Amino acid sequence: MKHLLPALLILLASGTLKAQDSTGLPGDNFSLQGALDLFKKAGSPEEFEKLLNSADSKVNNLDLNDDGNTDYIRVTSKRENDVQIFVLQALVSETESQDIAVIELQKNGSDNAVIDIVGDEDIYGEETIVEPDENGDAFNEGASSLAGGPNLESANPFSTNGIIVNVWAWPCVRFVYAPSYVVWVSPYTWRAHPVWYRPWHPLAWRVYRPMRYRYRAHYAVVTTRRVVVAQPIYRPMRVTSVTVINRHHTAVNNYRVTRKTTTVQGPRGRRYSRTTTTVRRRRRF
Repeated sequence: MKHLLPALLILLASGTLKAQDSTGLPGDNFSLQGALDLFKKAGSPEEFEKLLNSADSKVNNLDLNDDGNTDYIRVTSKRENDVQIFVLQALVSETESQDIAVIELQKNGSDNAVIDIVGDEDIYGEETIVEPDENGDAFNEGASSLAGGPNLESANPFSTNGIIVNVWAWPCVRFVYAPSYVVWVSPYTWRAHPVWYRPWHPLAWRVYRPMRYRYRAHYAVVTTRRVVVAQPIYRPMRVTSVTVINRHHTAVNNYRVTRKTTTVQGPRGRRYSRTTTTVRRRRRF
């Protein structure tokens, strides 16, 4: 038994290190769970944008243009009947922007609404859908990945309870469905930032990961949208950056080639995704 203990400790340490590996994708530096949590806390889309661009929130750690400062994330919304979308878009340069994610919201009753957030495929390697989950133990580190694969925070958390979460009580939800609400379109640009905004230097992955980890507790990665009709509303609006695509195409393509996604069906019929990624090992000559 004494001889087995050191080996066990080594294996545990190795597993911890692998669990903390970065995918190399831009999405490592933006927490979808965190963005949804900030939307829950905000009183309006304008306040939500301010929270996203606050260093204290630890949601945004993106530096897509590699200038040594975090990118400003602006929020633009659109409404069609009872469906609203909120596009989270990074300002990359004076001429380019890149969509990071879109929040999809639908009112489906006098006091009922559902929501999800979808990470852009050029940022996360594939469309990544996150929704609220009342099961507080929805996330786990039980799955495994090889070194260089996706960090377990974004790839493997899943829920099996299948409960639809009513978000009507969220202050921002009630705000945007008030009769007096005017659709929010951020007025800020590459050259015109709000007076309160102070960019900060992005944190190293080993420092940032534990900070974004705190947002995992009540949000689940799933395989299907709650707001199905939002996709055709958003698609014509989608914006991508040539600079971002060129800079990250190797990591994104590698992720798409090596990932393996399996679907888990919960007892209530809801489907959830679990993704693992393997890395092609180099030959030894």
